[in-house]
Amino acid sequence: MQFRVTGLTATALGAGLFAPGMAAAQTLDVSITIPRLTVAEYHRPYVAVWVEKEGGPAKTLAVWYDVDLKNNEGTKWLRDIRQWWRASGRTMRFPAAGVTGATKAPGTHKLSFRPQLAPGNYTLVVEAAREVGGRELVRLPFSLPKGGTVRASGKSELGAVTLTVKR
Repeated sequence: MQFRVTGLTATALGAGLFAPGMAAAQTLDVSITIPRLTVAEYHRPYVAVWVEKEGGPAKTLAVWYDVDLKNNEGTKWLRDIRQWWRASGRTMRFPAAGVTGATKAPGTHKLSFRPQLAPGNYTLVVEAAREVGGRELVRLPFSLPKGGTVRASGKSELGAVTLTVKR
Protein backbone atom coordinates (compact mmCIF):
# COMPACT_ATOMS: atom_id res chain seq x y z
CA MET A 1 0.00 0.00 0.00
CA GLN A 2 1.38 3.42 -0.94
CA PHE A 3 0.40 6.78 0.43
CA ARG A 4 0.99 10.09 -1.29
CA VAL A 5 1.34 13.00 1.07
CA THR A 6 0.48 16.40 -0.34
CA GLY A 7 0.90 19.75 1.31
CA LEU A 8 -2.83 19.80 2.05
CA THR A 9 -2.64 16.35 3.69
CA ALA A 10 0.30 17.40 5.85
CA THR A 11 -1.60 20.51 6.93
CA ALA A 12 -4.73 18.48 7.72
CA LEU A 13 -2.70 16.08 9.85
CA GLY A 14 -1.02 18.92 11.68
CA ALA A 15 2.16 20.17 10.06
CA GLY A 16 3.69 20.64 13.49
CA LEU A 17 3.67 16.88 14.03
CA PHE A 18 3.83 15.50 10.49
CA ALA A 19 6.62 17.36 8.74
CA PRO A 20 9.33 16.70 6.15
CA GLY A 21 12.13 16.80 8.77
CA MET A 22 10.91 13.75 10.70
CA ALA A 23 13.15 12.43 13.43
CA ALA A 24 14.61 9.01 12.74
CA ALA A 25 12.07 6.29 13.44
CA GLN A 26 11.37 6.39 17.16
CA THR A 27 9.29 4.30 19.48
CA LEU A 28 7.41 5.67 22.47
CA ASP A 29 6.99 2.93 25.08
CA VAL A 30 4.45 3.96 27.71
CA SER A 31 3.61 2.22 30.96
CA ILE A 32 0.47 3.36 32.79
CA THR A 33 -0.52 2.10 36.23
CA ILE A 34 -4.16 2.26 37.23
CA PRO A 35 -4.27 1.93 41.02
CA ARG A 36 -6.66 -0.37 42.84
CA LEU A 37 -9.02 1.87 44.80
CA THR A 38 -11.10 0.77 47.74
CA VAL A 39 -14.34 2.66 47.20
CA ALA A 40 -18.01 1.77 47.53
CA GLU A 41 -18.77 2.11 43.81
CA TYR A 42 -15.81 1.46 41.52
CA HIS A 43 -15.86 2.14 37.78
CA ARG A 44 -12.88 1.66 35.50
CA PRO A 45 -11.48 5.01 34.37
CA TYR A 46 -11.72 6.45 30.89
CA VAL A 47 -8.14 7.26 29.86
CA ALA A 48 -6.66 9.35 27.03
CA VAL A 49 -3.01 9.42 25.97
CA TRP A 50 -1.77 12.12 23.61
CA VAL A 51 1.30 14.06 22.51
CA GLU A 52 1.52 17.85 22.41
CA LYS A 53 4.22 19.76 20.56
CA GLU A 54 5.09 23.26 21.69
CA GLY A 55 2.95 25.52 19.53
CA GLY A 56 1.37 22.63 17.61
CA PRO A 57 -1.79 20.54 17.63
CA ALA A 58 -2.33 17.54 19.91
CA LYS A 59 -2.01 14.02 18.49
CA THR A 60 -4.16 11.37 20.20
CA LEU A 61 -2.36 8.04 20.68
CA ALA A 62 -4.91 6.06 22.73
CA VAL A 63 -8.36 6.41 24.28
CA TRP A 64 -9.82 3.81 26.63
CA TYR A 65 -13.57 3.98 27.13
CA ASP A 66 -16.60 1.68 27.44
CA VAL A 67 -16.66 0.53 23.82
CA ASP A 68 -19.17 -2.27 24.51
CA LEU A 69 -22.18 -0.06 25.29
CA LYS A 70 -24.88 -0.37 22.66
CA ASN A 71 -25.37 2.44 20.13
CA ASN A 72 -21.84 3.65 20.92
CA GLU A 73 -23.15 5.27 24.13
CA GLY A 74 -19.75 5.01 25.82
CA THR A 75 -18.66 8.03 23.79
CA LYS A 76 -21.14 10.20 25.72
CA TRP A 77 -18.76 10.43 28.69
CA LEU A 78 -15.55 11.00 26.72
CA ARG A 79 -15.96 14.74 27.28
CA ASP A 80 -15.27 14.03 30.98
CA ILE A 81 -11.62 13.57 29.98
CA ARG A 82 -11.67 17.34 29.82
CA GLN A 83 -8.17 18.41 28.82
CA TRP A 84 -7.95 15.77 26.07
CA TRP A 85 -11.47 16.59 24.88
CA ARG A 86 -10.51 20.25 24.41
CA ALA A 87 -7.13 19.41 22.85
CA SER A 88 -8.32 16.92 20.21
CA GLY A 89 -11.13 14.62 21.34
CA ARG A 90 -14.08 16.70 20.21
CA THR A 91 -12.88 16.56 16.59
CA MET A 92 -12.56 12.76 16.48
CA ARG A 93 -15.04 10.12 15.33
CA PHE A 94 -15.46 6.99 17.45
CA PRO A 95 -14.49 4.25 17.48
CA ALA A 96 -11.16 5.28 15.92
CA ALA A 97 -9.18 2.38 14.46
CA GLY A 98 -5.83 1.88 16.17
CA VAL A 99 -6.60 4.47 18.84
CA THR A 100 -9.65 3.44 20.88
CA GLY A 101 -9.94 0.45 23.17
CA ALA A 102 -11.80 -0.84 26.19
CA THR A 103 -11.29 0.49 29.70
CA LYS A 104 -8.60 -1.32 31.70
CA ALA A 105 -8.67 -2.99 35.11
CA PRO A 106 -6.32 -1.87 37.89
CA GLY A 107 -2.73 -2.82 37.15
CA THR A 108 0.12 -1.78 34.88
CA HIS A 109 -0.61 -1.50 31.17
CA LYS A 110 2.10 -1.21 28.51
CA LEU A 111 1.62 0.57 25.19
CA SER A 112 4.01 1.15 22.31
CA PHE A 113 3.64 3.80 19.61
CA ARG A 114 5.61 4.75 16.49
CA PRO A 115 4.20 8.19 15.69
CA GLN A 116 5.72 10.32 12.96
CA LEU A 117 7.13 13.24 14.94
CA ALA A 118 9.46 16.00 13.80
CA PRO A 119 12.46 16.89 15.99
CA GLY A 120 11.45 19.19 18.83
CA ASN A 121 10.10 19.44 22.37
CA TYR A 122 6.97 17.46 23.23
CA THR A 123 4.82 16.50 26.18
CA LEU A 124 3.17 13.10 26.57
CA VAL A 125 -0.08 13.63 28.47
CA VAL A 126 -2.12 10.93 30.22
CA GLU A 127 -5.52 11.88 31.62
CA ALA A 128 -7.96 9.68 33.52
CA ALA A 129 -11.55 10.34 34.59
CA ARG A 130 -13.74 7.94 36.52
CA GLU A 131 -17.49 7.89 37.05
CA VAL A 132 -18.27 8.57 40.72
CA GLY A 133 -14.58 9.34 41.08
CA GLY A 134 -12.03 11.95 40.23
CA ARG A 135 -9.90 13.17 37.36
CA GLU A 136 -6.18 13.29 37.03
CA LEU A 137 -3.65 14.46 34.47
CA VAL A 138 0.05 13.56 34.25
CA ARG A 139 2.51 15.32 31.92
CA LEU A 140 5.86 13.90 30.80
CA PRO A 141 8.08 16.28 28.78
CA PHE A 142 10.53 14.82 26.23
CA SER A 143 12.62 15.92 23.25
CA LEU A 144 13.34 14.37 19.88
CA PRO A 145 15.59 13.07 18.49
CA LYS A 146 17.02 12.56 21.99
CA GLY A 147 15.95 9.27 23.63
CA GLY A 148 15.59 8.45 27.31
CA THR A 149 13.11 7.68 30.05
CA VAL A 150 10.79 10.06 31.89
CA ARG A 151 8.67 9.14 34.92
CA ALA A 152 5.80 10.79 36.74
CA SER A 153 3.15 9.64 39.15
CA GLY A 154 -0.44 10.51 39.82
CA LYS A 155 -1.95 10.83 43.29
CA SER A 156 -5.35 9.12 42.94
CA GLU A 157 -6.74 8.04 39.55
CA LEU A 158 -3.32 7.31 38.01
CA GLY A 159 -0.31 5.60 39.51
CA ALA A 160 3.16 5.54 37.96
CA VAL A 161 3.44 6.62 34.33
CA THR A 162 6.68 5.95 32.46
CA LEU A 163 7.72 7.01 28.96
CA THR A 164 10.77 5.54 27.23
CA VAL A 165 11.78 7.08 23.92
CA LYS A 166 13.83 4.73 21.73
CA ARG A 167 15.43 5.51 18.38
